[in-house]
Amino acid sequence: MSEATDRPVDGDAWADACAEDLAAEQARRRARYGPPPGSAAEELRKLVDAVADKVSSLQTPLLGIAAQGALQQAVRQARSAVEPVIERNPQVFDHLAAAGGELLAAYRSAVGGQESRWTRTTEGASGGDPADKAAERPAGPRDEGPSGPERIDLD
Repeated sequence: MSEATDRPVDGDAWADACAEDLAAEQARRRARYGPPPGSAAEELRKLVDAVADKVSSLQTPLLGIAAQGALQQAVRQARSAVEPVIERNPQVFDHLAAAGGELLAAYRSAVGGQESRWTRTTEGASGGDPADKAAERPAGPRDEGPSGPERIDLD
């Protein structure tokens, strides 16, 4: 018999090794970067708490006692309105955060495409410095870019 067949086969050995490696990597990242951020709902709760703490710590003579009381009452009302929504629908905030990231990526893509058209040199040009070509153009009432006026349509 060969050595490979003499040993008992543990079907989960690969999975166990991967799990150990993943746990070690997660521990290394936590040690280096701190705990990972929580869900969007937890982060919103932290934000509301931080704003409430900051507002309650403001003790300026400009506001007066009545205004400070009204401000603290508004913060309490906002917190009481946000808390039930967070408790009932924590996944909604994760979806909203993901949607915001997608919107930001789409905006960057649109703007990046426009910027590349604005900075592209004309076909057949000698490949010189675009700043030199800009200096050769006569100055007009407004800078229209290398290919004329273009509008960014974000609608």
